[in-house]
Amino acid sequence: MLAAQSSPLSTIAFAVVVLITSTAIVAGLAWAARRLLGLPVGALRALIAGLLGFVSAYLLGKSLHAAQPGHQLAFVGVAIGVPLIVAMVFIVAAEALVPSGMLPQPLEVIRGTRQAIARSRRYWQISRIAVRHGLAPYLSGRGLRRGDGDGGRAALALSLRRALEEGGVTFTKLGQLLSTRRDLLPEEFISELAQLQDRAEPAPWEQVEEVIAESLGAPTEKVFADLQPEPAAAASIAQVHRARLRDGEGLGTEVAVKVQRPGIRATVEQDLDILLRLAVRLEDRAHWARAVGTADVARGFAAAMREELDFRVEARNMTAVAATWAGQQRGASGTPVVLPALHERLSTEHVLIIEWLDGVSLRAAGPLIDSRGLDRAELARVLLHSMVYQITEGGVFHADPHPGNILLLTDGRLAMLDFGSVGRLDAQQRFALQALLLALGRGDPAALRDALLDLVTRPDEVDELALERALGQFMARHLVGATAVTADMFTDLFRLATRFELVIPAEIATVLRALGTLEGTISLLTPGLDIAGEARRYAADQMGAVSPLTVPRTAAEELIALVPVLRRLPRRFDRVTSSLEQGRLSLNVRLFADERDRRVITGLTNQVLLTVLAAASGIAAAILLGVTSGPEITPNVSLGQLIGYNLLVVAGILALRVLYTIFRNR
Repeated sequence: MLAAQSSPLSTIAFAVVVLITSTAIVAGLAWAARRLLGLPVGALRALIAGLLGFVSAYLLGKSLHAAQPGHQLAFVGVAIGVPLIVAMVFIVAAEALVPSGMLPQPLEVIRGTRQAIARSRRYWQISRIAVRHGLAPYLSGRGLRRGDGDGGRAALALSLRRALEEGGVTFTKLGQLLSTRRDLLPEEFISELAQLQDRAEPAPWEQVEEVIAESLGAPTEKVFADLQPEPAAAASIAQVHRARLRDGEGLGTEVAVKVQRPGIRATVEQDLDILLRLAVRLEDRAHWARAVGTADVARGFAAAMREELDFRVEARNMTAVAATWAGQQRGASGTPVVLPALHERLSTEHVLIIEWLDGVSLRAAGPLIDSRGLDRAELARVLLHSMVYQITEGGVFHADPHPGNILLLTDGRLAMLDFGSVGRLDAQQRFALQALLLALGRGDPAALRDALLDLVTRPDEVDELALERALGQFMARHLVGATAVTADMFTDLFRLATRFELVIPAEIATVLRALGTLEGTISLLTPGLDIAGEARRYAADQMGAVSPLTVPRTAAEELIALVPVLRRLPRRFDRVTSSLEQGRLSLNVRLFADERDRRVITGLTNQVLLTVLAAASGIAAAILLGVTSGPEITPNVSLGQLIGYNLLVVAGILALRVLYTIFRNR
């Protein structure tokens, strides 16, 4: 009776032991296969490989028990090696057929299921909007037909603008970005997309107040003596409220509280995901999308949007711009442009607090300019001077100076707002841009060519004479006489660079786009601003800075920097001449001094060595397997054959490691 009762327990205990042992064997095989291959292997692949190795070990053990009863211990090397080879063969085959990273991880699939459902629902909404506005054929790969003409492009541009407006915040922002890309889109699209307005209905005050309190870590009444519930402005991403600080940053200080709209981040992230997928799909299907580079445009737009959703980025941008802002007063043609002060201590990811400036957007400032008799040309020159200074000397510049971001203050000054998007230039790029402006001012195509080549990434061979002639024609077309700055000038410069296969870096493209946007802003003030005259004026200011009075000081500063080098120069020259006189002058050349070169050589050496060892082991195994004489381990297997079997296992492991490295690094 007791034996009968204990039998089920014994069976369960035996099953548990078998399960633990099997799991340990599978884990051991997976670990050993990953270590022997020498490169990272995904956990799922390693687990499947371990299971296959375990099955092969079980089948091989049964075969050895049936074929060589009582002699299984002699084949322990084969019993261990063959399952390892099976596991490694699976990993190598999987890497050859489906390279690592091509398929998502299981956890990513599980985590992304809900997102995929929501994305599909949103994608269906966007598709219906596209169909309703007649854009479906173009999204499936069709381009404009020759018969469409200007009227067809204008109608398509109108449909695109309406679809982007209906699509929501992300697509409205995308349209605004595209309206500045004259290098990518025809003029009909630029004009239509420029009408996109980034406006939205205000969010409920209760939700906005909750965002402010949560971001500041305190109730709003403890931070602000007065906070107006009605927004002064409401856009798709944020809205601005007027307030007065209670303490800490100055009692009674009037500030503008920029608050991110509640829940906007999730919507934008979902739309950006759809937009990136759509851009990649369009490049695969449509020739016009490949010509425009929709995937790169979408990735750049997504990065800019994510930065715009983090107000800490804008705060850092304002701090960087403010560090160079005071220099604009030097040589300014009028009152410098104003930058609002930042209350950094109170600014967070979702709330930005800056100085309140009384004024109106430049888009609506026409009546105020006329009523006060302000000089439009002078305002335009001040704004242009500020941007030129930011680009060529400050190094950090406002990348989106459209009329909505320029404020005309009640005292007649101009102010710049919204530094969510800025450009940054290093010293070499600023110097090259200064040289470019000087060349434009002097009308020198050769100097303009040299400055342009310093700015771009050039191919191995450039016909510099042809480039100089093309730039001369460019200057004759756009800068002769009192020609006003036009958007065509920046479009032609992009096209000229493309024709000579000059790759414009993203930073310089940002400069050209900012200047193109500035052209539209300045045209609201005075459409006839002479860009050539302003370039000559800037060149004269730059040349005036190098006067006979400043040359000695500049030379002295450069000489001081050279003093340490000059002190060492005589001693080193004496050593060289002495060694040359005595015949001891030699030249040492270090091969593979670069760590990257050493890694390449080491990797190739390891691959060759493993290949040779694998081949040698395989040849030796083949020879030994053919030897039937000698000491016998079993009635059917000699010692030489047993060694041959083990060498065959070694050869297989080495060969698989070489193959896996090749497939992984291809």
